[in-house]
Amino acid sequence: MQASTNYTGLAGYRHDSLPAAGVLLVNLGTPEAPTAKAVRPYLAEFLGDPRVIEYPRWLWMPILHGVILRVRPPRSAEAYAKIWTEQGSPLRVFSESLATGMQAELGRRHRGPIRVALAMRYGQPSVADTIAQLQREGVRRLLVLPLYPQYSATSTGSVLDAVADTLKTLRWPPELRIVNDYHAEAAVIDALAASVRAHWDAHGRGDKLLLSFHGIPERYFHAGDPYFCQCQATARLLRERLGMGEDELVVSFQSRVGRERWLHPYTDETVRQLATDGVRKLDVLCPGFAVDCLETLEEMAMQNRDFFVEAGGETLRYIPALNDQPAHIRALTDLALRHMQGWPEVADDYDPARATATLADAHRRASALRES
Repeated sequence: MQASTNYTGLAGYRHDSLPAAGVLLVNLGTPEAPTAKAVRPYLAEFLGDPRVIEYPRWLWMPILHGVILRVRPPRSAEAYAKIWTEQGSPLRVFSESLATGMQAELGRRHRGPIRVALAMRYGQPSVADTIAQLQREGVRRLLVLPLYPQYSATSTGSVLDAVADTLKTLRWPPELRIVNDYHAEAAVIDALAASVRAHWDAHGRGDKLLLSFHGIPERYFHAGDPYFCQCQATARLLRERLGMGEDELVVSFQSRVGRERWLHPYTDETVRQLATDGVRKLDVLCPGFAVDCLETLEEMAMQNRDFFVEAGGETLRYIPALNDQPAHIRALTDLALRHMQGWPEVADDYDPARATATLADAHRRASALRES
């Protein structure tokens, strides 16, 4: 006989509580401190995810725990230390500010109860803890918005795993909607184009514009992952919005690890080749990152800048991610509202007093039936 399941309930839940809608932003995550001790459990969770490393567990886990987690944490901690701020990890600081901005923007536009919360796929605050908190705040309808413009099984797919693992433990899971990707979202493309133009106005225009996306193993693409195609679509739309010729904008992929072939061309090889080809000033944007993080601030703006200069280039100028810019906040808020259409909390005629009265009346009727 199958054992019964104890589903998680809501302590102190009232059946006459006014329901709310929620927007769950999810980003990759970050260690709690730029130290090897803090980096090690973060990397163990990240690199232990079968969505990220698609090797048989019997093969991969001994390598991860026997080799990688012994060698990589000190190196990663050193890289994190270069970008750490007084407020903490840039990824968490910017992500929290983005969530705060969206909460304020939604509050200005709608009278209904809408909560915005931020979770990290790896590390804290966790997806499970954040959904539990949203439930305590009365969220009955939940939109999951992973902060990955382009879909990949390694990123968005993993977020959906974490959400599903959480929901199947709940006695009363919320109604669920998901933003699968937003790689062609017009307002986001416009915001990216505006950030490039602002950079050109302030610093002059470089000889080339390089768009560097995070890489994934090429075999994931052949298995059906749409990431490469969506990155190329984002690049094309941005190039068209900027009025650039095909030879003025270059696409590459960064952050590869291991020996197998990843999406190419590789960013480190590309910046060296561009310098060898005579490019003196190179502008770089990373449109796959909603906010700045280790991969943009250290790998791109520091490591690859050095590669470019060592190969004969004059200067590599990194253009920051959209972060908590007002245009970014508005674009993601518009995106969220479009996906929440039909929910009462986002209706233009939502009346909190009327909704409360209707719910209270229904609760009284139900209580009377239960007691009869």
